[in-house]
Amino acid sequence: MTYVSESFWHDAVNKATTDLFTFGYKNIVKPCFVFNHTPDVAHDQMIEFCRVTKNIPPLMWLLREMLDYTDPILETNVMGVDFANPFGLSAGLDKNCDMPVLLDNAGFGFETVGSTTARPCKGNPRPWFHRLPEYDSMMVHVGLANDGSAKVIERAEKAWTKAKSMQVSVSIARTNDDRCGDLDEGIEDYCTSMRRAAGRTAMVEVNVSCPNTHAGEPFTETPEALDRLFAALDRIERPQPTLVKMPLNKSWDEFRELLDVLAEHNVQGVSFANLQKDRTGMEIPRDWEGGLSGGPTYRASNALVRQVYREYGDRFAIAGIGGVFTPEQAYEKIRCGASLVMFISALMYRGPQQITVLKRGLAELLRRDGYDNVAQAVGADA
Repeated sequence: MTYVSESFWHDAVNKATTDLFTFGYKNIVKPCFVFNHTPDVAHDQMIEFCRVTKNIPPLMWLLREMLDYTDPILETNVMGVDFANPFGLSAGLDKNCDMPVLLDNAGFGFETVGSTTARPCKGNPRPWFHRLPEYDSMMVHVGLANDGSAKVIERAEKAWTKAKSMQVSVSIARTNDDRCGDLDEGIEDYCTSMRRAAGRTAMVEVNVSCPNTHAGEPFTETPEALDRLFAALDRIERPQPTLVKMPLNKSWDEFRELLDVLAEHNVQGVSFANLQKDRTGMEIPRDWEGGLSGGPTYRASNALVRQVYREYGDRFAIAGIGGVFTPEQAYEKIRCGASLVMFISALMYRGPQQITVLKRGLAELLRRDGYDNVAQAVGADA
């Protein structure tokens, strides 16, 4: 394999193309084609764009040649899975698995599809999104709208087997509809999706922290509830590693109790963290429902990543989520203890070429500090 970083001309073209994409997105695409629509309409148009372009191989080849920055210093192995780079799309954007072909060719290390649920789910009433550009954030109130895990996991498996370099993970959650019952019903909902996912993706994420459902987050309310869920999930054989997506707004003592439970089960990693619920100090209309993505999650997420890395060491691989817009922010999250870094909001506010900006910038930072690979920097500041 010839890495872009090792080819003078390919590297120069990649950098120039990335700069051109950055200028075009900021000055043309974002104001004229994205932010001139409501966030819900812009989201739907973006998904439709992915559905159409994935069937145009020459366009995907051109995207890969122009944007996919590759560098051996970015390669890493986490939970036994090989990644071309540590950057991935977090669950919540590609709910029905429409984006893998485009993300693969753009150079993502992995994508988390979903979250998907045992039954198809319409989600919450629209609007699902509100923009908060002054905070580098989106107010998200989707409520797990998706086509159901039977269809979504089948698509994810197909995408994973056909991907050129990107790993594909699937996030499973509890269906958000009027058929939700007691904890036993919720456990069976998760188990149904886990059975469907077993062996069909590189990883599986169990989302126990979606803040936008009418059933709430019962499996993080007590250690006993979480233990019951994972005791049931443990009985489902699966070869791929399992991560658990955790909430953001709990005290460390509450987190420790939950993590102690997970440490006793078939769980290899944790994703920190889900949407920010605390609006303190922010000017947001009261009738806007949902949780906050992006900027408002950054400091709290980093603090959790650092604390988990300090206290649990190698027991859990950590996927850091929240507020990553620059290579420096990604590097800080890694130095706090994250082996993988996930984001969504940067795509909306900076553009799809931001994956290249992050990879190129991280490689430069790693070399500046004398590291040979990403893994050596994990937890350096913990």
